[in-house]
Amino acid sequence: MTDQPRSVDQSDRSVPVNLRQSGRTPTELLVSTRVRKSPYWHLSHAAGCWRATVYNRMYHPRGYVRPENGGAAAEHEALTKHVTLWNVAVERQIRVQGPDAERFTDYVITRDATRIEPLHAKYVILCNERGGILNDPVLLRLAADEFWFSAADSDVLFWLQGVNVGLRMDVEIDEIDVCPVQIQGPKALALMVDLVGEGIRDIPYYGLLEARIAGCPVVVSQTGFSGEKGYEIYLRDATLHAEALWGAVIEAGRAHRLAVIAPGHQRRIQAGILSWGQDIDHETVPFQCNLAYQVPRRKKGDYIGRAALERMRAEIAAGRPPFSMVMAGMTLGGKPIDDYAPDFWLVSDAGDGDPIGYLTSPWYAPELGTNIALGYVPVGRSAVGTELLVWLPDEYASKPGAPVRARVCEVPFRPSVNPSARERAHARGDDAAV
Repeated sequence: MTDQPRSVDQSDRSVPVNLRQSGRTPTELLVSTRVRKSPYWHLSHAAGCWRATVYNRMYHPRGYVRPENGGAAAEHEALTKHVTLWNVAVERQIRVQGPDAERFTDYVITRDATRIEPLHAKYVILCNERGGILNDPVLLRLAADEFWFSAADSDVLFWLQGVNVGLRMDVEIDEIDVCPVQIQGPKALALMVDLVGEGIRDIPYYGLLEARIAGCPVVVSQTGFSGEKGYEIYLRDATLHAEALWGAVIEAGRAHRLAVIAPGHQRRIQAGILSWGQDIDHETVPFQCNLAYQVPRRKKGDYIGRAALERMRAEIAAGRPPFSMVMAGMTLGGKPIDDYAPDFWLVSDAGDGDPIGYLTSPWYAPELGTNIALGYVPVGRSAVGTELLVWLPDEYASKPGAPVRARVCEVPFRPSVNPSARERAHARGDDAAV
């Protein structure tokens, strides 16, 4: 089907999500200077990268093991059983530095920046004045007057610079020559000890450490996009030192069965970790997508989107949510989904009617023995246990042309090694941003 379905309620969006089911398109990716190559690009290619996408205007490796050799399933096994290296230079580092750095940062994020100590980090969101999520970076605080936004896939640099045109705070806002790699998997700590020493054992979740690897200056954080034990290595002066860092990680990793892989989307879906541009965008508000804990209940200074978000919270409490769709986790039938979905596959009610929703992130979870997905369904069809139907393409459908059964379930599907802030807030019985 290539027609845009009209039965999915997107009345709360200015630009509806394109739900045309056009399938895979065998188009060659043009490599040119309009899109940046990261300092690790040639190293990823040498490591076997055979496909890429574009993220933050930069080429992003999305496959190393070819399908005939096990594909994404082989990469997932390396991530969940051993340790892996990811080229994530696409997480461009936007630095806010100066006397007003804390005040400016606190104004553009929903969480309380004043509570982030130097050499610590937090997962945060930035919203527009309507409460839509513009970006969901990891925010690193290097010093009292220096923050790095490790940006997700949107032009947050231009937004931050534009905001300060009106504010005129005493800060410098620009991208810096810092490119991260991720070390993810059960053996990540052992590998990091070999790279930076025993001191890495004392870093808390979202803690930072200044160190050197192969003589190169780095900032290490205990963070990641996988749900497994993991670290990110932020290389300073990356255009100069990329080969030295990469080579040092590869060499130290041999003893731990290190594999170079693409970001582990199978595992991040299991952990309920969202991907900006895929699961959320600037027309998604935190209350739709399990990010309500990012909206503070405690008193905090003014921030962009505060009035809209507080109004929404009141409307939700009164039973009048200002949106038609919410994110839900689902288990679903069909053959194992073994690759990135090229479309937002459609969801219908169990009565086999017209589409009412769509999947954003589906994949097979071998640990659970079933397909799982994040997606959007009407508020009234989002309760755990709700029966639905999903229209998979024929390559994954149990029967060509027929939907598979699905059921709304709890998220995360499988716990992370490090519990998320949302999980910690749930354990406390509140959703206050901290």
